[in-house]
Amino acid sequence: MTERVTLITGASAGIGTELAHVFASNGHRVALVARRAERLTALANEIAAKGGATPIVIPCDLVQSDAGDKIAAALAEAGVEVEYIVNNAGFGVFGYANKCDRTEQLNIINVNIRALTDLSLRFTDSVIRHRGGILNLGSIAGFLPGPGMAVYYASKAYVLSFTEALRKELAPHGVRVTVVCPGPVPTEFQARAGFAPGFDSAILNVSAAEVARQAYHGLMANKRAVLPGPIKVVPFLLRLFPRSFILAASGGFQLRRR
Repeated sequence: MTERVTLITGASAGIGTELAHVFASNGHRVALVARRAERLTALANEIAAKGGATPIVIPCDLVQSDAGDKIAAALAEAGVEVEYIVNNAGFGVFGYANKCDRTEQLNIINVNIRALTDLSLRFTDSVIRHRGGILNLGSIAGFLPGPGMAVYYASKAYVLSFTEALRKELAPHGVRVTVVCPGPVPTEFQARAGFAPGFDSAILNVSAAEVARQAYHGLMANKRAVLPGPIKVVPFLLRLFPRSFILAASGGFQLRRR
């Protein structure tokens, strides 16, 4: 029988690293994808030292259009098939869309949308065959517009919509599909986006490890969505206000980061 693996993107830091540890500790062999090979190797060594199955390390930049081909080739060479897909990789850029670097903003789409969609569809047959699942990293940002991070917020709205639709389509095949939508989590995300964690991070204060733990158990329980910590009340509250009010409030909040 062909060995099965859990494919995790963005595994070199933050929530991705914690997801790798959680899946490995629950008996999954993981295939780790990220740009930084040295970090992936260190993570793989940590997992192996704890008694986990030796991870597959796939250094790859998901910005590149051929990233999916490289990942598929590496998995084929290792003689494994994908049972679970964890589309964790993603980033944002802070600032007005017309002022930010256009290439960098298009790269947000490449990673947060194109790569996530490519991997979800590329390995669907394998996931169905093994009755596995797909876990996509969304964000509370996916529930509202985000002036000041327009492309990032829009990309997470896509992740939420795509995941829910895919869940409906794959349910008859016994495949779990879950989106995890955290609020602010102290990781490298903020520094790359170009702002420092604010009072929202201090108030919500959900660690990357806790997000990963809840995400894993939510996927295994076949939950539609996982919203870690107090952020879970936000989608309900958003229904109580007109869209114009939400847009103004979101924009005002983002501007205070400047």
